[in-house]
Amino acid sequence: MTRPGIGIQTAQIRPERMMGQLHIYDGAGKGKSQAALGVVLRSIGLGIASAWPTRVLLLRFLKGPGRTYAEDAAIEALQRGFPHLIDQVRTGRADFFNADQITKFDRQEAQRGWDIAKGAIASGLYSVIVLDELNPVLDLGLLDIHDVVNVLRRKPEHLEIISTGRGTPQSLLNIADLHSEMKPHFHPTAIDRGIEGIEIYTGDGKGKSTSALGKALQAIGKGISRDQSHRVLIMQWLKGGKGYTEDAAIAALKESYPNLVDHQRCGRDAIVWRGQQQELDYIEAERGWEIARAAIASGMYKTIILDELNPTVDLELLPVEPILQTFLRKPRDTEIIATGRCKHPPAYFDLASIHSEMICHKHYAEKGIDLKRGVDY
Repeated sequence: MTRPGIGIQTAQIRPERMMGQLHIYDGAGKGKSQAALGVVLRSIGLGIASAWPTRVLLLRFLKGPGRTYAEDAAIEALQRGFPHLIDQVRTGRADFFNADQITKFDRQEAQRGWDIAKGAIASGLYSVIVLDELNPVLDLGLLDIHDVVNVLRRKPEHLEIISTGRGTPQSLLNIADLHSEMKPHFHPTAIDRGIEGIEIYTGDGKGKSTSALGKALQAIGKGISRDQSHRVLIMQWLKGGKGYTEDAAIAALKESYPNLVDHQRCGRDAIVWRGQQQELDYIEAERGWEIARAAIASGMYKTIILDELNPTVDLELLPVEPILQTFLRKPRDTEIIATGRCKHPPAYFDLASIHSEMICHKHYAEKGIDLKRGVDY
């Protein structure tokens, strides 16, 4: 029986499935490409722990050479950490353009990328293919939507495909197994729309923790490119057991970058429901916050992921005011990413310069399909 409320469910007792699915991440909010890279990291971690390594193709449309993109550093971290598992192809020009500015070159580059994608899908070499910015390519009419839909509909059963970007055509949404929309929220406050380096990912849709993992990759990649140490702390609440969604991804990060990634978690190995909090829940939540607070104040970390902080506060396991004050005093160069759904947005949401709500429009679990460890939960 499904129970209402907020809680984090362990993944270790659920069955695995072998079928891959078609994911769509779209919307005007931040986190689409980050979420895709987070799923990639999870899948690689699972492959490391099994006899079947995960090989990934990152095919990036509309992102030709000559321009720097937010996810470049994250991809560099992936390629350096797992050089034999990651292939990347970029197509398109480096300029932004609209439908009235399309050139012959734009159509040729889009077709070149799609031809590569079709070959990769048919090859059987990959277990995950990310079609970054395919959605706006289709929205601009640079590719035959019927061809794209037919190819994706007939993909190999084992293959996971992730399509990102705004403006997804309805015919592509119709065949998607999962559709998460990233909706931006703005908080006009006295601090002029937030403090740079504070990001919030919330909502019922898929992509919150995966976007945060993408940010961790980005921080590590920035340090690599600048020959600096960009340390990352991943602090998880409500996850005191084993077998959770991010375990494989974090293990993969720590294996490749053991001196750059710290990981702590707190809580019981049980779901915490509103009205049924136990004394240990409060103790564990406070223990986690003391670690996080000290880490933020130290200035040692470039990125601090506060995974499931939002539901922890929503469950009243932590007071809001100390978190608010700590966020206000964070070092300028420290990024803080707070994740998790919540019914009552806490006051520190108003400090965020980026706040994306993940809205679930479609999830294959609704069809009774078993979830795949590491990719889905």
